[in-house]
Amino acid sequence: MPFLLTAVGATATGAPPAKPEPASTAPAVTQRDGSHDFDWEIGTWATSVKVLRNPLSPKAAWVEFNGTSVIHALGGGRANLVDLDVSGPVGRIQGVSLRLYNVQACQWALNFANMGDGVMTSPSVGEFKNGRGEFYGTDTLRGRTILVRFVILDVTPDSARFEQSYSADGGKTWELNWIATDRRLPSKP
Repeated sequence: MPFLLTAVGATATGAPPAKPEPASTAPAVTQRDGSHDFDWEIGTWATSVKVLRNPLSPKAAWVEFNGTSVIHALGGGRANLVDLDVSGPVGRIQGVSLRLYNVQACQWALNFANMGDGVMTSPSVGEFKNGRGEFYGTDTLRGRTILVRFVILDVTPDSARFEQSYSADGGKTWELNWIATDRRLPSKP
């Protein structure tokens, strides 16, 4: 009906009918293909980890672990599996992280399971921008839902840093609770 009124109105005033607007000629925005964002990490790494025990509490204390991380490519680079095995004076951490790339969203989902309980955490989802990966999700700490931020930074072919922080106030403040520094180990012949 609006088209009919416009045509009638133009005839009544004697003005020529309006020309239709041309289709937009602006180029379509192309999303970055991040399916190979983790290719640099495939291989074996010496891993040093600092973990804040009892995070978000007055009893929080840092402990250190050392060991290895072995990263395996899966699915043509659109997935990978991290096999973490570190130990320290207070024990051992063995875990796996399954990282999956969502082609439509152009984002990664990072899923972690501690082999001590075999439970997969909720994924942290995000992407890399300018060489830095940022991923956000939720977890449960002492029965309460909290936010999780996982950041990958200082990436070089032979080293990288990984930081995890928790927020109990909806992201207003963050407490760092996991720092891992990886150094590539030489390939075995």
